[in-house]
Amino acid sequence: MSDVVGEPLIHLTGVSKVYRSEVETVWAARNVDFVARPGEFVCIYGASGSGKSTLLNLLAGLDLADSGVVQVGGVDVSSADESQRAQLRLRTVGVVFQDNNLIEEFTAIENVALPLEARGIPAADTVAEAVEQLGRVGMAGLEHRLPRQLSGGQRQRVGVARALTGQRAVLLADEPTGALDSAATQDLFALIRTLCDQGILAVICSHDPRCRAYADTLYEVIDGQLEPR
Repeated sequence: MSDVVGEPLIHLTGVSKVYRSEVETVWAARNVDFVARPGEFVCIYGASGSGKSTLLNLLAGLDLADSGVVQVGGVDVSSADESQRAQLRLRTVGVVFQDNNLIEEFTAIENVALPLEARGIPAADTVAEAVEQLGRVGMAGLEHRLPRQLSGGQRQRVGVARALTGQRAVLLADEPTGALDSAATQDLFALIRTLCDQGILAVICSHDPRCRAYADTLYEVIDGQLEPR
């Protein structure tokens, strides 16, 4: 495990998010306080519908809290406009989902280069960093394969590489091993542990108990409340 020190990259204070309908009120986040630092592997677990995915969406600026303050990488997400939140995802926060969302017509290197191209970085530099990031996640030599030519675990590694391009410091992942077999699951959690030891902050929502063995910090989400474990 890494020694988790330094200023927080993520700081939530009194964050709440509620969904109301004619028949029920659902607290996706209820007065959540949460701090996480560079090099920390945070594992969050809980029942389906407890609020795990909502928490990641709030951290990524894909959703906005009803109340409270969400600060990520020095950005006040709570008051940022849509363009500022998009820049946060391009420069600071990378997101990986259960479905890796790779573009099927693009090679691994082309998929990983996409965030850099969106920032207007010159083509030669995007290729060089994409190669570097793919090597970092154990995909050296497979840069020119299409997603259909990769295993499930390899596809997720490409997704992780894409999430880290542009020197992004925060990796968010929502059930990243949900579609993987046991060996690929173990390998992916071990990879994320290695990335955290290199200074990346990872916040992983996972039902899989193996995630907890690699984490520095554990939380259980119960009806929108984040409980340390």
